[in-house]
Amino acid sequence: MFDVQLLASGGGDTSYLNPILLFGIMILGGTFFSRLFQKFHIPQVVGCIIIGIVLRQVHFIDDTMIHKLHPFTMFALGIIGFMIGGELRAGVFKKYGKQFFMILFSQGFGAFLLVFIGTSAFGMFLFDEIGISLAMGLLFGAIASATAPAATVNVLWEFKTRGPLTAAILAIVALDDALALLLYRGAATGAQALVGTGKGSVLAATGLLFGELLGAIVLGSLAGLLLFFLLKFVRADDKVLGFSVASLLIVVGVSLIPEVDPILPAMTFGIVIANLSPRQSKNTFSLIERFSPPLYTAFFVLAGAHMQFGLLSWQMLVMIAVYLVLRALGKVIGSWYGAKKTKAPKSVQNYLGICLLPQAGVAIGLAILASQQFSDLNPEYSQMIIMVVMTGTFVMEVLGPMMVKIGVKRAGEVGLNITEEDLIKSYDIKDVMDAEPVTIKQDVPLQEILDVFSKTDYVYYPVIDNDSKIVGMITVAGIKEMFANQDVAGWLLAMDVAGPVKDKVLPTQRLGDVLEHMNQYHLESVAVVQDEGDKLIGMLNARRVMRKISAEVLHRRQQADGLHLPAF
Repeated sequence: MFDVQLLASGGGDTSYLNPILLFGIMILGGTFFSRLFQKFHIPQVVGCIIIGIVLRQVHFIDDTMIHKLHPFTMFALGIIGFMIGGELRAGVFKKYGKQFFMILFSQGFGAFLLVFIGTSAFGMFLFDEIGISLAMGLLFGAIASATAPAATVNVLWEFKTRGPLTAAILAIVALDDALALLLYRGAATGAQALVGTGKGSVLAATGLLFGELLGAIVLGSLAGLLLFFLLKFVRADDKVLGFSVASLLIVVGVSLIPEVDPILPAMTFGIVIANLSPRQSKNTFSLIERFSPPLYTAFFVLAGAHMQFGLLSWQMLVMIAVYLVLRALGKVIGSWYGAKKTKAPKSVQNYLGICLLPQAGVAIGLAILASQQFSDLNPEYSQMIIMVVMTGTFVMEVLGPMMVKIGVKRAGEVGLNITEEDLIKSYDIKDVMDAEPVTIKQDVPLQEILDVFSKTDYVYYPVIDNDSKIVGMITVAGIKEMFANQDVAGWLLAMDVAGPVKDKVLPTQRLGDVLEHMNQYHLESVAVVQDEGDKLIGMLNARRVMRKISAEVLHRRQQADGLHLPAF
């Protein structure tokens, strides 16, 4: 059990809260601020980061607590990687594979080269040592290539985007960390050689790098196969969620043993399960998505808590500006070049670069590793790497999501990833009811009723009087019972065989409320009547409505995906 410690008073020393209580404060504050910022049309992740800065300043969080919560941070990154992997289905790569990889390398190397050149040049001005400056430039360049999938994808989910730009963003941020790790390993090897701290050969370091990447892919693939096997035997949501979270925890936990970043194995895990079981995995990802919001909130609050503004000097501020400006230029120019070369849609060419600016967990992790290379050589160099990347990460976590929002909004993709739930919430009864139902007059004989049955495929038929007021309901099952007595069947009228009207609704009622009511009382159809009186104006059949809504969702998604067709 954790020791419960109250906030200490005086002395300016950092105080501790037990992690459970701190989690509650982080999620409560993050949720409140994210909702507040959302009302002002600012991405909610910004509110989480700001509350994290506040908690750091009032000593609710310090470096020790951040270290204690490191496993949680890794789990949150694992969920992010898993959810991104779920978006990378085989059909996407078949259609866009060559295009995505060209853009991936051009934007990644664009940021790497510009930041390497700029920070190396400024480093020479500061330190007057070519080796140190080039080494630091290599590390800054490699870290600059990383993009924060969490902040970027969070904005896409928040604004329900869909289209070619969204598809490109998801693919790039999913693969960008793997590229950043590859670049970092190469840069770290070069930096060690430049400052004289290298251990082993370049070949050995390269082999270790590829071994880590291969191990991550194998781990994620095995977890995907395991979950695929388990899901064959369970259908209940609680069991599916339990197996999915357990598998993801194992992936993240195993990756932490050799201290490998969990995003790549978790992403591989998501890709495998999404492609092995395309239909059932949709429910799996939906459950994880509903489970994860508090974890995302706490993750971004912790990201904000990494900031320590008191350590900034003017040299660091200049280096931060160089890093931020050149990284942004590298991403924008590189994305544009790659998209142009592959003849991607104009929306991808024009706006992809500004959607790849956020940085977070991976960049911070790489910065910590990079600083360790210089800690024995010179603590000043180590501190500069940490503060430049951390401050740059904070700035991009605040401005980056806003740029993502601007990009997808100008591309016209906001709100296109519509769901059935979204449509249900937006509709009134009058929007989806059958405004011309097949009705039966109350004095119609049984034989004519049977003729109506033979020409239509309804199950429920409202019976109306001469004023079009509903007086009963005939069902196919009810008519069958009438034939049990052949003696009276010949002279029965509609009013004789009609059952009671179980429920009536108004056209202005919300569809979601009515469907919930129908489900609660097991009603398949209800009559829609005018505000005054019982004059029938339509019928609402739950199954027909859901088929209509599903078709509309498919149509809208096809329209969104079809935005790219003219460009290819």
